[in-house]
Amino acid sequence: MGTNFYRIPTEKELEKRKNVLQTRIRQMDLKPSSVNRGFNIGGPDEWTTYSPWDEFTDKILIHLGKRSMGWKFCWNFHNNKHYSTKEELFEFIRSGCIIDEYGEEITPDEFIEMATTWCVDGYDSQTYHKENPSHRVAWIDLDRYHDTYVDELRVSNSTDFS
Repeated sequence: MGTNFYRIPTEKELEKRKNVLQTRIRQMDLKPSSVNRGFNIGGPDEWTTYSPWDEFTDKILIHLGKRSMGWKFCWNFHNNKHYSTKEELFEFIRSGCIIDEYGEEITPDEFIEMATTWCVDGYDSQTYHKENPSHRVAWIDLDRYHDTYVDELRVSNSTDFS
C-alpha cells in the first residue's frame, strides 16, 4: 500500500480553461454531422480533432509519484514528457497545486520536503532484490526494469503506478 500524488492546475489556470471551454461550447455546431463526430473540433492539422471537454481536461491531473512505507519515494517522470531534471520537476510542482489520491491538498513546498525525505534509507528495486533473492523473478533482474536515479531522485522506469 502507498499513496499517489498528483499535480493539478491552480484555480486561475482552471478559470482560463473554463473560459475557453465556454467559448468553444457557444461556438459549437449543432448539426447532425457535428453530433455524429462527437462535437469534435479541428486540431492543428486536418487529421487531428478533439472535443472541447478533452481540451479542458488535458494534463489536468498529472501523476508525480508514490510514497510507500519502507521504500524511497518513487517519482514518475512520464518518459520526460513534462520535466526531465530535478530542477524542472520542482518548478513544475510549484506551478500548480498538489493533491494525494484521496483529494487531500498539500502545499508544493511541503510535498517536495516530504517526498525528498521519505525513507531516505529505504528500498529501491535493485537494493530490494539484492537483499531478498527469494523474491526475484527472472525478468525483473534486468537493468531496464529497475528504478533509475535522476539528480538523486528515485525514478520509476514505468509510468504505470497503482
